[in-house]
Formats: sequence, C-alpha cells, structure tokens
Amino acid sequence: MHGNYSWCLNMPVNSNKPERWKSDISRSVDFYNEWFINYAPKTYRDVRIKATEQVETSLKLTDNLMNITPNMLKSTPSVLKILRMATAPPLARDRLINLSKTKKSLVERMEIDNQISPRMSSALVDEQLQRICEMFSQLADIDIFPWLINMVPPDQVDVHRAATIVADRLCGSEVDPMIRNEQENRQLTCIKKWLEIRGYDHIETRDHAKFDKMEPGTFTFRLNVPGKIKGENGESNVNIPVDVVIMPLESKKGDLPLLIEAKSAGDFTNVNKRRKEEATKLTQLKNAYGDGLKYILLLGGYFDAGYLGYEAAEGIDWIWEHRIEDLIELGV
Repeated sequence: MHGNYSWCLNMPVNSNKPERWKSDISRSVDFYNEWFINYAPKTYRDVRIKATEQVETSLKLTDNLMNITPNMLKSTPSVLKILRMATAPPLARDRLINLSKTKKSLVERMEIDNQISPRMSSALVDEQLQRICEMFSQLADIDIFPWLINMVPPDQVDVHRAATIVADRLCGSEVDPMIRNEQENRQLTCIKKWLEIRGYDHIETRDHAKFDKMEPGTFTFRLNVPGKIKGENGESNVNIPVDVVIMPLESKKGDLPLLIEAKSAGDFTNVNKRRKEEATKLTQLKNAYGDGLKYILLLGGYFDAGYLGYEAAEGIDWIWEHRIEDLIELGV
C-alpha cells in the first residue's frame, strides 16, 4: 500500500454494487444516445458532402464508368475504393481481391497509400489491373448508372444523383472511425475538465518518460506503461497504452498513479466481443507492479450487465461518464 490515498485502492466503487448496475446502464445508454443525436448527423452531412465531391471527381476520371482502364487506376489508385462502392452489391476489399484474383498488397497499397506497389513488375501490375477493370465492368450497378446499359453519356443531374448514392455507401466506412475518435475525445475532455477544476495540471506525454515519476496533482493522456508477460519461458516486457494516468494530489513518494482505460460504445455487441482485453492488460500491469496498482475503466454508452459482471469477476472496477465524480472515491 502506498501513500495517503492508498486506503481506497482496494475499495471498489461500482463493481461491487450490482444493485445499481441496471440504473447506471440505462443512464449511460441515454447519455450516449443524446450525444450521438447531436454529433452524428452533422458529422454525416459533412462527410457526405465531401464524399459526393470525391465520387464525382472519380466518375470524371472514368468517363462516368464507361472507360475504366489500368492507366487510369495507375494515375489515381485511390479511385479503387470508390469503384468498390459502385458495384451491385458493393464489394468489401477482400471480396474484390478474391473475385479479381489480385494480390492483397496491390489493392491495399492503392486504397490506403494511393500508390502502386513498387515491388511488382509493370507487366504484373497491368495484368492485375486489367482483371480489376473487367470485373468492375461486369458488376457496375446499372440501377445507379443506367447509362451503362446503352453506353450513352449521362447528363449532370444523373451523374450527381449517382454520386450521392455511392457517397452514402462510402459514408458508413468513413463516419464510423470519426465517431469512435470523437467518443474518445469526448471522454478525455470530460475527465480533463473535471480534474483541472480541482487543481490538477495536464502534462503532455512527451514531457515525462516514466509514469511512476509523475508529480502529485498531475495527469496525462495516452501514455505507454511498461508491463510484463509471464510465460513458460520466463518474463517478457510489453508496452501497454493507457488512456489516462493520474497522480492524485494527496499521493506521496513511491505511490503509483491511477490508470484509466476510456471505453465508449454505441451498441452492446462489440463490447462483449472485446471484454477480455482489459483483463489481459490488468494481468500484465500487475505482473510488473503488484496488486497495489489501480486500473479502472471509464465507461460511456452501451455496457450491459454481462459486460459489467465479467469485468467485476476479473477484478476490474469502473466509473461512469455520466457520474464522473465517482473519481473522488478513488482518492482523486
């Protein structure tokens, strides 16, 4: 046990109170839904406008899909992602690779880096791109692009209409990561405001090297904390990314900071698929620092009783975003 605030390290805040889980779950879902309704529509509109412009540009490059060529794909490789959304049905990246019998490295480099893989010979690139072009010609969605039936150039109204439909298909893959990033930013902003009101100082991660050397009354975000993996062949070191690291105001020399993992979710399914991750991190941290280390979750959104019960059984406690003041019970 360390310091003046260490008395509370082994005192659970929420994991030992199942009688209030149901109420907290409902409040957390309502909290998330209210945020989503306010944030997501604007985000979607902004991304949709940008995506529509990108699709219209791509349609120009392909003569409105009437002239998809290897040279065009080589000059603007990122068009490939948009073309996948112009087929019936839209194609996932792996499905495109399998159907066209092309190399995964070629397709990924085109879509992610907007480049053609330099390791492939020019002849092989041309051969594979030709297969991709032929496949798109066969699978193009003629309900969206009816001019492809008779190969008659469309007017601008038809092109714009088609572009907005393809843009809608693109938006799902574009918006979801943005919403996940904003979820994390929302949580970190919430905890930052709460801490600063109480006199804590935010320290940039780059300004200190070791989490166990932090001064009392300081906190930081996204810090790699060294942990240990124990196996049959001995121990190995591992860096564990931690969202929030707080050294309480009342801490003394030798105390370890409070570690917090920020978790936000828009549905119940995914959180239960990934609930083992926190238990693995906790084990690796305790392998390095013992039971005196406190590692908790900051939950916001859809976390059901099954998830909470699993984490509680693994010895992991949590606080809720809708009741951030529970940090007081942790000596913060």
